[in-house]
Amino acid sequence: MADNRPRRNSDYFGSVIEQRLSRRSVLGGAAALAGAAMGAGLVGCSLAPGSRGFTPISGATTDRVELPEGFFHDVVIRWGESLFSDTPDLDTRRIPDGVLLDPGAARMAARQFGSNCDAFHLFALNDSADHGIACINNEYVDPRLMFPRLSDHITEDRRIDTAWLQRHPEAVAVMKASIGVTVVELIREGGHWRFLRDSPYNRRLTAETPMELRGPVRGSELIRSVGDPAGRWALGTVGNCAGGRTPWGTYLSAEENIQDYFGDWALARRHPDLDARLRVIHDRFPPHQRTSWQGWERVDPRFLMTRNPHEPLRFGWVVEVDPYEPERPAIKRTALGRFSHECATTTTARGGEIVVYSGDDRRFEYVYKFVSKGKFNAREREANRHLLDEGVLHVARFNADGTGMWLPLVHDPQGILSGSTGFPDQATVLLNTRGASDLLGATPMDRPEDIAVSPLTGKVYVACTHNTSRGEAQAGPRGVDAVNPRVGNRWGHIVEIHEDGDDHAARTFRWELLLLAGDPLSADGRFLTQVTGKPLAADDTYFAGFEDAGGLAPFGAPDNLDVDRFGNLWIVTDGDQPRGSNNGCFVAGTEGAGRGQVRQFMSAPLGAEVCGCKFNADGTTLFLNIQHPGENGTVEDPESHWPDGPDRMPRSSLIAVSREDGGVIEA
Repeated sequence: MADNRPRRNSDYFGSVIEQRLSRRSVLGGAAALAGAAMGAGLVGCSLAPGSRGFTPISGATTDRVELPEGFFHDVVIRWGESLFSDTPDLDTRRIPDGVLLDPGAARMAARQFGSNCDAFHLFALNDSADHGIACINNEYVDPRLMFPRLSDHITEDRRIDTAWLQRHPEAVAVMKASIGVTVVELIREGGHWRFLRDSPYNRRLTAETPMELRGPVRGSELIRSVGDPAGRWALGTVGNCAGGRTPWGTYLSAEENIQDYFGDWALARRHPDLDARLRVIHDRFPPHQRTSWQGWERVDPRFLMTRNPHEPLRFGWVVEVDPYEPERPAIKRTALGRFSHECATTTTARGGEIVVYSGDDRRFEYVYKFVSKGKFNAREREANRHLLDEGVLHVARFNADGTGMWLPLVHDPQGILSGSTGFPDQATVLLNTRGASDLLGATPMDRPEDIAVSPLTGKVYVACTHNTSRGEAQAGPRGVDAVNPRVGNRWGHIVEIHEDGDDHAARTFRWELLLLAGDPLSADGRFLTQVTGKPLAADDTYFAGFEDAGGLAPFGAPDNLDVDRFGNLWIVTDGDQPRGSNNGCFVAGTEGAGRGQVRQFMSAPLGAEVCGCKFNADGTTLFLNIQHPGENGTVEDPESHWPDGPDRMPRSSLIAVSREDGGVIEA
């Protein structure tokens, strides 16, 4: 049996990284050979401007979408636009009058495009790059931009006053109906994208939609509830952040901040009859101690921990949705583990196994991958229906010498994850994925978010958004280490993983720091062309060894990622930017002379983060979700009026970016 116990590193990580970087030319040559073997040259990975490229823009602070010359965008669908002609669109001009508190508002919201769109994937219809079914996550709601005069009813700890919620029960129903997943048909006609109202594919999945539980946790005593004593069904999905798509054409929606929807854990955990296993699991992935983020439990006891301590365990999974078959129920795939899933990036291993990468978006949490037991069947779609129910979930350990291990999260009566350590079966391992990963000695990361796989080289890119709590160089998981080298990491970074043998099912890998984000011209930090020396300061930057600081765009808080057909890494951001600009979309070279060169492609409206970041099949459109424009505003005092203009409330929306000449979008 492999020794998976935590190890102490006596070598200082800086000197070891220097040794690793000295081998970079060798690894680069190997990557080029791998790309050639896949039938795709890597010359296009350089970001040297070409006739089909773009002229980068600078950061902006405007309340609009900014793009390079020669590009335009369509607003494809907005929060509140109806998917069906029998339901009216949300009239945002009536939000100050309390339209979202009117009786029946929740019923309409469940048939409209949801709030705060995040992940996006397009599933082709008729083998067309101009026609498909979009699956879009609707992560959460901001009540301050939905309900008038709510600021007068926000408590000191930024919760909604219980009395207000109980006077307006429709508000909770509207919030539950506005999140989850939107499935909607899109088409491009005359060079512009739009959605198709009344498409038979259109549907919403909300916090009230029944979903099947599958995999090792199905039927577990720990997941049974008053409403589902057999533990086979869950009601609804929440916190849907990033996602993924399977080779057989289904959508994977990742449930992230599920803890925000459950309240009164402090009182529930003291109950003498509470199952001790629940106490351990919830303490490692804790719901709110008192009132939850939006107080749903004050109206709906399903979210009240003192009444339903099992209910949170029915969330925190990856949800599989079939866009082509609306009658099929969504399925929560418990074999992929329970944590704050930021993504579910799927690829195929050399042997045909399905591999799903995911990050746990919390400070000092982990990077995971699932490897299926069965193999993908390209000829029979139905044969792949349950591939995600059997397999092994792994967690990553990043060693200081640039190597790494995938540690299997498998119950073993004679091993670390056994009954004696609190893991009597595989269901408990998956319900307490974080606790199991702690025991195995996985590497705590700086908020691992989205993960992308290059179609050319097979390399894996992990976005770590930031972690200002990362401490000085010291023993223990909260100090700086080789893969998280900055003290008080305020701008985030991106890690590049190369699976051994170019096989995504491999148990070992090599890794490199690709980007340490920030401002390469900052007077408060050093611009590095090698990551060596003492622990790095928060404003030190590194762009894969690219040497021209003046030719780089400053950026921070990398979130969603995608790799285009030329091997370039597209990055969208969610957080403060180094020079005070709005969030945006950036592109970085990954190979050749342009490796590490970051340029800005798009700037978002005020207060918005940028999500989604996916190309259509022929690369002529980049889809981006504009989430929470004007997020710090209120109904009475909005800070953004995008996309509808003056005197209108801001609305999260899907946009489609295209070239004016209709060509492929290239870096």
